[in-house]
Amino acid sequence: MPETATLFERSAEIRARNPLFGPNRLKLGVFGLNSIGCALTLVPEAYRPSWAGSLAAAQAADEAGFEAIVPYARWKSYVKGNVHHRSSQVMECFSWATAVAARTERAAIFATCHVPAMHPIVAAKQGATIDQISGGRFGLNVVAGWYAGELGMFGVDLLDHADRYAQAAEWTEILRRAWSEEEEFDFEGRFYDVRGAYFEPRPAQAPAPPIMNAGGSERGREFAARFSDLAFVMFESSEPEAMAASIESARALARERHGRELQIWTPAYVVQADSDEAAAAYVAHYGAECGDYEAADAFIEGMIETSSNLPPEVLRALRLRIVEGGGGYPLVGTAETIAARMEELSRCGLDGLLLSWIEYEPGIRRFAREVSPLLAERGLRR
Repeated sequence: MPETATLFERSAEIRARNPLFGPNRLKLGVFGLNSIGCALTLVPEAYRPSWAGSLAAAQAADEAGFEAIVPYARWKSYVKGNVHHRSSQVMECFSWATAVAARTERAAIFATCHVPAMHPIVAAKQGATIDQISGGRFGLNVVAGWYAGELGMFGVDLLDHADRYAQAAEWTEILRRAWSEEEEFDFEGRFYDVRGAYFEPRPAQAPAPPIMNAGGSERGREFAARFSDLAFVMFESSEPEAMAASIESARALARERHGRELQIWTPAYVVQADSDEAAAAYVAHYGAECGDYEAADAFIEGMIETSSNLPPEVLRALRLRIVEGGGGYPLVGTAETIAARMEELSRCGLDGLLLSWIEYEPGIRRFAREVSPLLAERGLRR
């Protein structure tokens, strides 16, 4: 067999074709299909994880032209004393992403990885394999780690906040070198000792697949500015001026300290109805009336204990929004109302939205039918 038959394609041109770098002014992704989604609600129609259901929703997003399909990583329930809570129901990200990559055609397929739970060489090898399977559509969401109860399963302790990001910096440097260097390399750091690192096939995207990160603390924002291609902001205010300032601050940090251009995204939840009043009433039903407040309070306290993302007072103030959609930005109302709010976010400088629904597949398909044409009219998407 000729030697060339064993070679895998790899180039910067493949990376440039990744839809994350495509022409749409406002890019779209779908979040949480491998688990229970983002809303913490007890209504019977709430999304339940299954391979068939998650694949149907992922394919709906792919057909609708969404740029990204992103799972989240979780290893056990974060509700203390309740290991059987539905938050423990989650499919492992790399396995799930591999299968979705093989059954989709357009969208970037992400895996989410907790740094303390996986060695960077293992993550690099798995990510490179998915990138080849998908034809250069892989991306990695890097999480420094936040829940000590999960990490105990791996025999590691949750480090303090500063050390978590110091470890994540070493981890990501090793990952990127493994993806890009032409020869073996060594790495000796505070957290990792790597000798003779090299593997093939490397990713289809050269020099490396894109990295996503959602750190909201000062150290988290610095990590994103240094290493990420896509960074998430969580808005403390819905005033356009405040949102624009948050977006520009994150983008300027990457540009001024590291000479890098950074896409800025935010999570959002979609509740679409025939009237704004009907949409608001449904949010009140599944959120205020039927919210899983045990899970919401456990999530908030876990984030506070580990000094993650938003300040404690902001997290507590967002309690209802965490129930309604993981703390994301609300896109609630008719197709026209939702499109107008998305246009406002774009005007504030936002590059992308990572969306969730109570019922994913029908929600995505209705969004594609009714909202997407309005976004095209506004010049936000082709």
